[in-house]
Parts: sequence; structure tokens; C-alpha cells
Amino acid sequence: MRTADVALPARVDVTTSTDVRYALQIAIDAASTGDILVDAATVETVDLAGLGVLVAAHRKAKNAGRRLVLCDAPPRIVRLLAVTRLHRVLILERMSAQAG
Repeated sequence: MRTADVALPARVDVTTSTDVRYALQIAIDAASTGDILVDAATVETVDLAGLGVLVAAHRKAKNAGRRLVLCDAPPRIVRLLAVTRLHRVLILERMSAQAG
């Protein structure tokens, strides 16, 4: 099983958005092919700034011919993405589905 390229912190919000944006940009730039796996398992809160960072990283990855995949997002975060309809934009998967 492949490990995540980036692990998100517990808070993806205005206080961490700069660091998260930077880490995601480095992962997008470093990936030559395939998906960029983002471990979201420990995320507890996401605010508007955090959502903006995730959407912007998704677009950058897509423009680079790759997919940004949020892995193992907790139910609370999945519900937030559903309420904001970002579940239609962002790719959500379980790490166990990445085996092979």
C-alpha cells in the first residue's frame, strides 16, 4: 500500500492554511505521475480558508495532469464536504482502497 504524500494537521483553517498550501504545492510539484495522496484521517476542523486551500490544490493538481485524493477523511469532514457540495469536486477515498 502506498503511503500518503501529505498528512493534514488536525486543524485545516486560517491558522494553518499557509503551511498546508505550501505542503500541498511541494507534493504537487514533486509528483511526476499518478495521484497525490493526502491523509486527512486526523483532521478535526476545517474552515473556509482550509476549504479554499484544498480546492486550490485540487485545481493545481488537475492542471498538472494529476489527481489530489483526500484519504480517510473522518465522517464529520465528509459531512462538511457534502453540505458545501465539495464532495462533487474533491476526490475522497479510503487508504485501504489504495492497496495493490
